[in-house]
Amino acid sequence: MQHVDQDPFICPDFGVLPDDLSEYLNEDYFSVDTDVLFDSPLLNCEEISTCTDLPMPTELLCPDSQQQEKKNEITGKTLNRRKRPRALRPQRCTDAKKTSRSKRPRTAGRSKTKVAEQTVTQGTDKGSQRSSGESVGLSPTQPILHIHPSIQFITIPDSPAYQVVQTLRLSPPVIGLPLPNTPATPTFILVPAASPTFQRQVPPLSPMGGAVAPFQMSSSPPGSLSDTASKAMSHLCASPLSPSNEMSICKESRLPPSPTVLDIPSVVKDYIQEAKAHMSQTCQDMESDLGLDSHYVDVQLSRREILRSGKNTNKDLDKELVIMGDTDRQKSLLGPSHIFEGSNGDKPRRYIMLLGNAGLGKTTLISKLCLDWSRDCIPQFDFVFSLDGKALSLTESNSSLQTLLLNLSSFATTCMNPEAVYAQILADPKRVLIIFDGFGELRDYEILLQTLEKDLTSSLQKDSKAQTYTVRQLYSAILQRVLLPGCTLLLSTRPRGTASQLLRRTDSLLEVCGFTPTDIEIYLSRYFTDPGLRASALDCLKNCSYLHRLCWNPGLCRLVCLVLEQCKGLEVLPRTLTGLCHQVLRLKMEKESRSKHSQADAQTKIAVQSVEKTQTQISSSSQVTRGTKNTPKKSRAQVRTCSRSRRARGSKKQEKEEDDSDGEGMQSVVGEVDRTEDRELLSRLSSLAWDGVKANSSILPTGRTISAKLKAFGHRTGLFCSYHLRTRQVVSSREREEGGRVDREEMGTREDGGKRGNKGRTDTENADASDDNILFWANPFLQSYLAGLHLSLSRTVTDRAFLQALPFQSGQKGRRRPQREELELTQRFAVGLLFHNRTELQWLQSYTETAFRDIVAAKQALVTKHLEGLSHGDLNPAQVLEACHYVYEVSSTHGDASRNSGSTRLVAHLAANLPEVLTFHGVPLKPSDVFAVQNVLERGGTKGRRFCLDLEDSGIQISGLKSLVGLNNINTYRACIADVITLWEQLEQSGEEGLLQGTVSKFKIHPLKATQVCHIENLAKLVNIHTHKKLSDSSSQSDSILAEGVPAVKELHKLEFELGPEKGPLALPKLWEILPGLHNLQHLDLENSKIGDKGAEKLAEALFSLGSLEILNLSQNCIGDQGVTKLATTLRGLSKLHCLSLYSNMICDEGAESIAAVLPHMASLTNLDVKYNKLTAVGAQSLGASLKKCTKMKTLRMWNQCIPYGVFERLQQQDNRILLQ
Repeated sequence: MQHVDQDPFICPDFGVLPDDLSEYLNEDYFSVDTDVLFDSPLLNCEEISTCTDLPMPTELLCPDSQQQEKKNEITGKTLNRRKRPRALRPQRCTDAKKTSRSKRPRTAGRSKTKVAEQTVTQGTDKGSQRSSGESVGLSPTQPILHIHPSIQFITIPDSPAYQVVQTLRLSPPVIGLPLPNTPATPTFILVPAASPTFQRQVPPLSPMGGAVAPFQMSSSPPGSLSDTASKAMSHLCASPLSPSNEMSICKESRLPPSPTVLDIPSVVKDYIQEAKAHMSQTCQDMESDLGLDSHYVDVQLSRREILRSGKNTNKDLDKELVIMGDTDRQKSLLGPSHIFEGSNGDKPRRYIMLLGNAGLGKTTLISKLCLDWSRDCIPQFDFVFSLDGKALSLTESNSSLQTLLLNLSSFATTCMNPEAVYAQILADPKRVLIIFDGFGELRDYEILLQTLEKDLTSSLQKDSKAQTYTVRQLYSAILQRVLLPGCTLLLSTRPRGTASQLLRRTDSLLEVCGFTPTDIEIYLSRYFTDPGLRASALDCLKNCSYLHRLCWNPGLCRLVCLVLEQCKGLEVLPRTLTGLCHQVLRLKMEKESRSKHSQADAQTKIAVQSVEKTQTQISSSSQVTRGTKNTPKKSRAQVRTCSRSRRARGSKKQEKEEDDSDGEGMQSVVGEVDRTEDRELLSRLSSLAWDGVKANSSILPTGRTISAKLKAFGHRTGLFCSYHLRTRQVVSSREREEGGRVDREEMGTREDGGKRGNKGRTDTENADASDDNILFWANPFLQSYLAGLHLSLSRTVTDRAFLQALPFQSGQKGRRRPQREELELTQRFAVGLLFHNRTELQWLQSYTETAFRDIVAAKQALVTKHLEGLSHGDLNPAQVLEACHYVYEVSSTHGDASRNSGSTRLVAHLAANLPEVLTFHGVPLKPSDVFAVQNVLERGGTKGRRFCLDLEDSGIQISGLKSLVGLNNINTYRACIADVITLWEQLEQSGEEGLLQGTVSKFKIHPLKATQVCHIENLAKLVNIHTHKKLSDSSSQSDSILAEGVPAVKELHKLEFELGPEKGPLALPKLWEILPGLHNLQHLDLENSKIGDKGAEKLAEALFSLGSLEILNLSQNCIGDQGVTKLATTLRGLSKLHCLSLYSNMICDEGAESIAAVLPHMASLTNLDVKYNKLTAVGAQSLGASLKKCTKMKTLRMWNQCIPYGVFERLQQQDNRILLQ
């Protein structure tokens, strides 16, 4: 496209510029001041991000249109007359810089349709140049724009197949500047005002007649001005527009809305498809023999809420989380596909925290999400990157955000064009999902959320591609939204520890739920493919209650399946968690031993075959050489080879016979030759495990030298995994073609002796030899078991160190410090191992029998003395639960049903010393926890002990609730009302009338503190059952049991409504409905609930039924004169009310007079509090005069700033029952 002077109409291509454009908008590159430039009426900078607010173009130039040229002339004159250009700086705007560029002469015979030569304008070139102002038809007196030499230009072919369309009529004209971080090099249009300098037509922007536009013109991203203009005018180029139909066309054809998803370049689309294909392959494997498609069982997630008290923001997260009952939890469950959706139609979640204890399957769930994304099941994301916490061990400052995402992230594949992919990520971060996994505790995130230095923040924002950052700095910048602020973050961790900074940022808290009984059966059916073995395993599991309870945890369910696979009978199944991990370790070591021997046999066989083949070839060669000899003699080498082969086969046969004779899998771990060496390796592994537990890390310490033999042993037994960090930063096209397969193997891998699904193929030997591998424990339970083994059976652990490692340390600090999950498990294993079967423990150490017996006996005595010396009344609920676990572990029953005398003594001691009111309030109770508590309670029952259980806010499952409250030595119990009602309905349906009678009569809810809306809703259901005297309209079996109502409702005397001013109004309507059914209520606390005057009127109606009410607290409720007047009429009828608080409301003199009028009629009232209201001296004097008639009144508090102090002092002198505070 050219002007009449054959000067090309230039369209600058700015490329990808930094976020800060001040470098290009200063005096070095512009001949005018930036303020002058952008304040010019003819030159304005606007950022075009959407096309919905732009008007339609109204005119275009055609060859036959003379009116259009006249219109341009008129328009140009109008603009020149209306808009006066500003004066420029003399030193910048010289005549030398305004000289016209010499016209390029046309070649003879050259067609006008030939493409014009490309012209580049530079502000620093010498010689005759034409100003930017003149190149677009501007007046010489207008500002001159000099472009930096790094900015390139393109020309548009001078062809009749193109027409110039005046793009968008905007006043003032527009320069489309580039958006930062655009996915591709954009094209921008300089739109001048209509000028009379155009004296002929110009080729169009949109191609016609089959001509194809240049590539540069079609590469602009959606949302840019060029793209918008071309889309808007593509259907209008057939005929010109006349002034008469200009407006009608604008009304009939509107611009389409801006697309929500940016167009993705083809090279980026190819990378996304490659990434999905690679992720689909690498995410398949859960473990060495298990796959996601074949063995994965969908786990449910529950949405958690925080109980924000506002008093202490540094409390532990597990204490701040609202614990829902089983019934309410089932209602809040959601599948993995709904993780990123908002609740109740809210906007999508962008900062999600995934919580779950060890073994619940957080990492497996993340792998399933990645697999779903690779199969287009999560279409809202174009990119998914998984960042592992183990990469924090890289401390070199040689990373950038680009290399972190495309090279160091998990499941990373090779990228042919990383620049284009990275540009697309920056252009549309809302379609990017970043997953943080491998963080063992909340403290890891809290450290990363510490405020970054200002210099580092500005450096990251300015140039995130610089290879000068550590992985820790990049992780921190992503978590703090310094980099990719619009992306979605998914953080997985365990719920213990402080998380004050995380809680301020997250908008969704999700917790992984364990297996249900149905999920357990599904998992076993997928694990055991043989129908006979599957039926046998299910039967054994159902007959072993504790193992079945442990299967609630998917990680432990996997270990149970390993044991069931080799199970010879029900009698050899473990009965404790210590016994389970003990058997799993033995099975792994036996498998490693068999594998080692089979490899040795295979190597021997290969060597023999190789020698035989060599000798055969030699014999054949000899035959050919001799020719005449038909029967060659056997050489000595052949004889020796055959003899060696026969001996090897005989040795193998003998070993097989010995293995068959041994039979039992638990008889030995390794052969006699390697037994001592394996014991030594196991001892060193135990020491490493204890170091990891103390450091609260699953990563093996890098400071200690770990021998290659120990690494190989850990990999062969499946105790170790290896995380291999990919260090290659650049992948060229040639490397992709020549070594693409090698590149795939150089990415991060995770090894456990076989193929892992984390990041590709594995090679144990290469991994061991590489320094880039991070070793970590494959299973948290086995790590804790080995750490406990080190504590209990190692000679290097002194008695003093052993005592310090035991739980329940004395002192205030020891009781308050929250125990980490790994340390709790280690302590439990250490105690359980000391009372385990000594015959099975003997193979773990290489001590003599006498030395081993002395070590175990000494530490048994220390544990017994420590546990028996505890003051159980000083233990908090969590510590009581741990004590129940310890005594259950030590009371392990073996195959011969024998019990250790020391363990029996510990169980009896705990059962005899537990408090009568046993509370687990606020402590989550898992199925295995319930089993341990039930074991202790049953032991106490044999000694005549009876207990009252508090199971509120414990999240106990209904099946566990049934097993505990059904015990004969339980007097009363408290639990979630909704769960209790569900239990009653189940018992009624199953016909267990006796148990139903007991659960109804034992249930208590007094006193009731409502802190959630569901508490009031559940109470309403219970009151409805009490009122109608049946569980449901269709039920009839419970009529006799509920003939007199629900005892818990009749015995409810105190109700505290503590939902606060935000949630309180949501539950108040339901509260007004149920209050008339609480006839025996004595204490009602509605403080800070914002009931207002309308709520006071509703309460006044309900108070007629509360004849037993003694204390009424209505403080801080915004009650005014109208509300208190309604209340006063009802209050005089409450014959037992002795305490009334109307503190800090909005009661004025009228309301005070209403109270004063009924005060003498409230014969039982002894304390009245109306402090900090709005009553003046008039209201105070009314109350003081009425007080003289109330002989039983003890105190009247009514001070506020509206009462003159002199008046209040005089009232106090008249009656000393009037108090200031």
